[in-house]
Amino acid sequence: MPELRETELRVFVDAVLHYFGHGTREPAVIRSAYLSDTVQPRFPYTGLITCGGQFRGCVHFSAPRELLRALLVDLGEHDMSEANLLDAVGEIANTIAGNVRRHFGGGLEISVPVRLAGQAEGIKAAVRARPFVIALGWRGHEAMVVVDIAPAE
Repeated sequence: MPELRETELRVFVDAVLHYFGHGTREPAVIRSAYLSDTVQPRFPYTGLITCGGQFRGCVHFSAPRELLRALLVDLGEHDMSEANLLDAVGEIANTIAGNVRRHFGGGLEISVPVRLAGQAEGIKAAVRARPFVIALGWRGHEAMVVVDIAPAE
């Protein structure tokens, strides 16, 4: 299976930085980017986007409650209900995937986000033996984006 090139993976890093840099008053910091032995999100809120077309697999954004609450406050939202936290994690995943889609064009099809609360034990590697993980920090909170896509054969 063909691997994603470094320039293609960089598009995901740039999409994460763009989301926080333009959507909030404080940019995110990329802590590390690495190949993981697992796809398991380690935070309780996850937004998952399935990809198709010239690429297949999935991308997800996983974050703790505290990051999502801080983000909602930053965006002027005062409703911290579970529904709004799930909406926020789904919107972040959707925006990141949408920014990536702009780079790849119509060849990357993206789904509506699936929003999950709690340990997302059902998420398994879709296409890559070792998914690409982007670990980030924002206002003292950690989060991660997992890129588990590959060019379609």
